[in-house]
Amino acid sequence: MTLTLLILLPLLGALAVAVIPKRRTELVFPVAIGVSILPLAASLWILVNFATGDPLFQFTEDYVLSETFGFGWRLGIDGISLFMVVLTGILMPLAIAASKSVGERPKQFMVAMLVLETGLMGVFLSLDLLLFFAFFEIVLVPMYLLIGIWGSDNRLYAAIKFVLFTAFGSIFLLAGIIVLALNAGDAAGTATSFDFRTMLSLDISSTTQVWLFLAFGIAFAIKVPIFPFHTWLPDAHTEAPTAGSVILAGVLLKMGAYGFLRFNLTLFPEASVDLAVYVGILGVIGIIYGAAVAIVQPDIKRLVAYSSVSHMGFVMLGIFALTSQGLSGAVFVMISHGLVTGALFLLIGMIYDRRHTRLISEYGGLAKVMPVYAGIFLFMAFASVGLPGLSGFVGEFGVLLGSYLTLPALAIIAGAGVILAAVYMLWAYERVFTGPVTNPENESLSDLGFRELAILVPLIVLVVGIGVYPKPVLDRIEPSVEIILDRIEATTDYEAPEYGRIDEVVDPADVHTESEDHDSDEGDHAEEEGSE
Repeated sequence: MTLTLLILLPLLGALAVAVIPKRRTELVFPVAIGVSILPLAASLWILVNFATGDPLFQFTEDYVLSETFGFGWRLGIDGISLFMVVLTGILMPLAIAASKSVGERPKQFMVAMLVLETGLMGVFLSLDLLLFFAFFEIVLVPMYLLIGIWGSDNRLYAAIKFVLFTAFGSIFLLAGIIVLALNAGDAAGTATSFDFRTMLSLDISSTTQVWLFLAFGIAFAIKVPIFPFHTWLPDAHTEAPTAGSVILAGVLLKMGAYGFLRFNLTLFPEASVDLAVYVGILGVIGIIYGAAVAIVQPDIKRLVAYSSVSHMGFVMLGIFALTSQGLSGAVFVMISHGLVTGALFLLIGMIYDRRHTRLISEYGGLAKVMPVYAGIFLFMAFASVGLPGLSGFVGEFGVLLGSYLTLPALAIIAGAGVILAAVYMLWAYERVFTGPVTNPENESLSDLGFRELAILVPLIVLVVGIGVYPKPVLDRIEPSVEIILDRIEATTDYEAPEYGRIDEVVDPADVHTESEDHDSDEGDHAEEEGSE
């Protein structure tokens, strides 16, 4: 029931906040903070008790809700989804803590944030595709409200654009899921089956795989977003409130990349191999385009938004490099990007609360009046550009190394994105923080307070911690990406380069045997997913 609790705790918390009387609005913030810490505690417990070296889903739950349609409450967590869950658990209380000053409808704001967390947890834990789709769509509602109600001047335009793009992709995703469910139903002897593990055993023709890959891929590409589906992101980021931007960049974008890893690579391996170079090209275009456009942005929040397009391009390149280094690096970039970009949006929100402007030209010399703020911003800027010793370096190095083995030309071009990242981040820092204080309105700005430091320090510690010592993270990611490569190699003619595989931490056969001894459900899973 641990995974169920991860989903239900924020939902129950949203209900608790919703019933707070209007006359007791002072309780909204502490209750929301307190509730948001519970999923964090649960996710950390799972992290501590997660069996390192086991590539299969752990803590599985399987409750059939409809025998006829093969739909059920099926949950599980592996090395890939583990850190997406932990990342969500970390960022949500920090984002809520940064929203203490929300003056308009604070109760509704906190309810939206907690419902959003419920949807995100469900996306990363679902092993039933209909359940996955439900949570995938649930996320849309609170994010629309956060942008549309609590956003900036053009919030309605940004919110509607976000919904239209996402809804367009969801049509294709639902169609693909239904086709898969009908095929899985034939195999299971029911009308339909939405069990992901059952779908792994399907024999899907090459042509059908391509069409299904595209159906799933369009939805996930919009969510990442991959060029040219990215145009909703800068508007959404710019207009969203600080907390919305933190969760949007830190977690919501990862839903798309996670979808490619979880479903496209495993369910459509032939199509993934055939289309890998094309998706890799789109990823590299995103890297260069996002960085180039970020350089010329006058709005610092929009600059960081375009940097997300560039960073997620690295993720896509790593995924479709189809090597252990590339896949592990992609997941690591997702984690690092969530921490670093989340921190950058928090920092931008803190200065916006003081000056109510995001224009770079309105600042200058802030390091003289806000030295602590300037120091933390510079630290996160270095992490964003991939300075060795910080989290950003580990993931990008893995992506570039892994992609060079299979897509060398794309890897070389992507390397230029690292240089461009240094250009847009450091140039922005120079204009905002260095030199004399040119605007009199900035002379009296106060430096970061205790609450603001308390929000940022955990992110600083994590960025340094996993940057200096990434092994605990990689040890949990690598077995799960290895089993994906195992499946691709077993079902296609693809063979990873000699140096494109990492020695397996554990023999899958041994894991399957142990799982069968301890848990019949795990044994079934092992038989279905471990057959590759």
